[in-house]
Amino acid sequence: MVSKKEKIALVLQGGGALGAYQAGAFEALSTGGYCPEWFAGISIGAINAAIICGNPPDKRVARLRAFWEQVTSRAPAPFLLDGLMGTIFAEASANFTATFGAPGFFAPRMPPPVPTWHYPPTELSYYDTEPLRRTLSDLVDFNLINSGNVRLSVGAVNVQTGNFIYFDNAEMKIGPEHILASGALPPGFPPVKIGKDLYWDGGLVSNTPLQDILDKCDSQDDLCVFQIDLFGARGPAPSTLLDAAQREKDIRYSSRTRLNTDLSKRAHNLRTALKRLAAKVPPELLNDPDWLALDGFGDVPAMTIVQLIHRRAAYETQSKDYEFSRTTMTDHWKAGAADVAATLSHPAWLSRKRPVEEVVVFDCTKELFEDDDRRSKT
Repeated sequence: MVSKKEKIALVLQGGGALGAYQAGAFEALSTGGYCPEWFAGISIGAINAAIICGNPPDKRVARLRAFWEQVTSRAPAPFLLDGLMGTIFAEASANFTATFGAPGFFAPRMPPPVPTWHYPPTELSYYDTEPLRRTLSDLVDFNLINSGNVRLSVGAVNVQTGNFIYFDNAEMKIGPEHILASGALPPGFPPVKIGKDLYWDGGLVSNTPLQDILDKCDSQDDLCVFQIDLFGARGPAPSTLLDAAQREKDIRYSSRTRLNTDLSKRAHNLRTALKRLAAKVPPELLNDPDWLALDGFGDVPAMTIVQLIHRRAAYETQSKDYEFSRTTMTDHWKAGAADVAATLSHPAWLSRKRPVEEVVVFDCTKELFEDDDRRSKT
């Protein structure tokens, strides 16, 4: 019998312009009555998470839409999102963004930096992200983030040590600089100084922050995690150089979502077995150092993980994460909302029973990925 509370968490991967998919997914979750209590994000996922956490529930979707409409207000829109012409126009839009930046997000440094010249560390980039700092100040109430109403964790990498770190409002005060650090992908964006240290985008080490929630979750509550990823590990073999560049980026940033989820499930089930084993350990072994080392891993919550992964559109190439046109943003937003709606109405989800101890994984749109793969081979 399930008696624990089930805490809902939202995990948001990095992926630049693809982050509109997460915004659409969040809108559909909200419409479906799901209100996460814990948000974990990397890069654009950290930005989306900060906008959500930094606003009251009734304003969250509107503020997300304000952000995405602002950053896509300048790039020329493809008039056709299909076939070769769609790809050509999407590439042109991405090149426009690369040249002129995205309003409210980043702007090119003028004059551009010379690769062999020395600059202050916080100016080592092709773009200036000061516009994003101002946008966050306009759209995000950081006092609300730090009030403790919801939990926010954003990942970044220490430039000097290479160590991965999560800035967590349960452990420290979160400000705009922590969100900027999580999205500071070099060499496009500069490192962000926090205290005495410099930080880059967390996606350099791990682009999916699921593990942080699994490591920190409280065994007193069960956990339901909606994991919204922007790069899929699965994909067809490339047939052009553009395909090869995109496939490489997908593999690099996907963090092998499904494989890591399966490994986490196995580790969780082993810890659950240790919890059951505790009742069978002879009294004379209870103080044995080896048993004490194992016993600390046994108290874990039951867990549900819902995976949603952005599927590559036919017109997209390796530039999809910096193609900031309004048309494409709207397409991504609608796709995120549609995938969540499909998941929440899927027979497997509608008939789900909360697990008592184990991990249960829902991958209700997996068949859509497989259909895409099959179509690409025909």
